[in-house]
Amino acid sequence: MFFIGLGTAAPRQRYEQRECWEALRHSPPFAQLAPRSHAILRKVLCGDNGIGSRHLALEPLLEVFELTPDALQARFARHAPALAVEAAQLALRDANSTAAEMDAILISTCTGYLCPGLTSYVSEQLGLRQDILTLDLVGQGCGAALPNFRAAESMLTAGRAKKVLSICVEVCSAAFFIDDDPGVLISACLFGDGAGAAVLASAPLPARRRVEWKHAASRLVTAEREMLRFRHQNGMLRNVLLPQVPQVAGEAAGKLLTETLIEAGVKREEITGWILHTGGRDVILALRKHLNLSAEDIRHSAAVLREFGNVSSPTVYFVLERALRDTVPAGLWWMSTFGAGFSCHGALLAVN
Repeated sequence: MFFIGLGTAAPRQRYEQRECWEALRHSPPFAQLAPRSHAILRKVLCGDNGIGSRHLALEPLLEVFELTPDALQARFARHAPALAVEAAQLALRDANSTAAEMDAILISTCTGYLCPGLTSYVSEQLGLRQDILTLDLVGQGCGAALPNFRAAESMLTAGRAKKVLSICVEVCSAAFFIDDDPGVLISACLFGDGAGAAVLASAPLPARRRVEWKHAASRLVTAEREMLRFRHQNGMLRNVLLPQVPQVAGEAAGKLLTETLIEAGVKREEITGWILHTGGRDVILALRKHLNLSAEDIRHSAAVLREFGNVSSPTVYFVLERALRDTVPAGLWWMSTFGAGFSCHGALLAVN
């Protein structure tokens, strides 16, 4: 399987973290929070947490306080298809491909629910064929991109498709929740909105940088499920984010890398590039520790976090896109995501 086209999209509205703090501290919900919650919000939004700004489907920013099930669902239904279509159009253009050439479309999300799923709306707007295979993947959280890619790999390897359109889209602002739970508050300060798309094919494009999917692995640690997940409360999604997540993520990512390198017969020093889901500043620090990485190794992941915040499942599309445009050496690259479950995923990419 080869990546022959990439595209990313985010809402036009970009908000600095301190801008979010000013809007929040003058809002009615803020007055209902405990003093400890005020301190947490001030520290995360005004301190150095690795995020400078986020793109949010909010115009104006005060829309974020419309915390009713109907308002949040309407936000997802309006913006998720639009962001997915924008990213897909860019990926198709990058791949020199037309919509008619796509044999399947896979869309992952966890921040909202539509039936029929997003594939119905996105297929219509892109003008995909009526006989296209559509697959909506939900409930995998921030780690969803790699399971999405693996599903595409199965179709391509089996000869059921020649080109697959892979999309991850999250409208995290449609899943914000505010109360005195630190995990809920931190989530509202970290996550941004965005979409990523890739055209995956059974053959590479000529005269282009070649990105081949070589080997992948996943690990599901159900004992840690309660650390990172969504719950439902008052008809809305409520994020569960425990303080142990960075440590658990770092340990899981490190173990998965070690096991995968052994399975693939690859030495650690052969890895020349790192495409990592970031999560947040503390997660990046944990990944650096457990993967033994330098600031140079994680510079693209850190740059995406700084500009967009944690955009959840689309993150690695953003990071891969940046790395391919930069001077990251050819060779084997390691791509890794983690998320609800607790799940961790990794893949080796051969880049020439």
